[in-house]
Amino acid sequence: MQPASTSPAETGTAVTATVVEHHRLRNNLSVIRLQCDSDVVPFRAGQYVDVTVPQRPGLPRRLSPALPPSLDGKLEFHVRSVPGGWVSGSIVADTRPGDVWTIGEPRGGDLHVDDSGRIVIMIAGGTGLAPLRALLLDMARRHEPPRTFLFVGGNSPRDLYASDMLSLLDEALPWLTVVPVVESVEEPDFPDPWYNRIAAQLGDIDADPDDLIEGSLGDVVTSYGAFGDHQVLLCGSAAMVRSTLHKLIETGTPAENIRYDPY
Repeated sequence: MQPASTSPAETGTAVTATVVEHHRLRNNLSVIRLQCDSDVVPFRAGQYVDVTVPQRPGLPRRLSPALPPSLDGKLEFHVRSVPGGWVSGSIVADTRPGDVWTIGEPRGGDLHVDDSGRIVIMIAGGTGLAPLRALLLDMARRHEPPRTFLFVGGNSPRDLYASDMLSLLDEALPWLTVVPVVESVEEPDFPDPWYNRIAAQLGDIDADPDDLIEGSLGDVVTSYGAFGDHQVLLCGSAAMVRSTLHKLIETGTPAENIRYDPY
């Protein structure tokens, strides 16, 4: 997700929320759960918001909730630090329970699943999984959710930080198929103490090696052919979105079938 241009407090519609949980899942990735202090954030699943954190109060950051809206005001964000990213690095490393975040007015809406009943293809790179997960949980409330395929990608199996959660969803939702994709099935040489700590506590947290497909996310998805009558939702880094979008269109998927938030 990209930095925002103005502080949420400047929009006049800011809501405050307090951090209740901070889970460091990887050296460069955390999951943060918050509780709205009074007013709830009036977002729809798939939208994004601009947040300001106390560690970097003058630098808002664009993030997508990973849970659908709820009346009790619970929020969850997945944040990966990027090289040179002051805000993302501070969120991952320095967030603590009790921190108060300022959250701006929801924006976007291109990432959505309509009521046509058409098959849904979701393509998530890294923490681009967050808004798609919110949509999946929101779809689970429908009487007849559409058949859905979620392609979730990372550089290595260790990058698939939500494998255990996605495995549970895959088992619980008969209309959902999760397809894990990695650039390489080999783990990188450098250690990740946060990953190692979680693995020591919980045991095997990776995707089943037999389920992994090796290759770039764009190449793997488009190997299934053109999605001529599907809803295709795409979320990840700007580079991943651009390259995958190009490959989808190049292999015959109509541009009007593809939904993504512009960068």
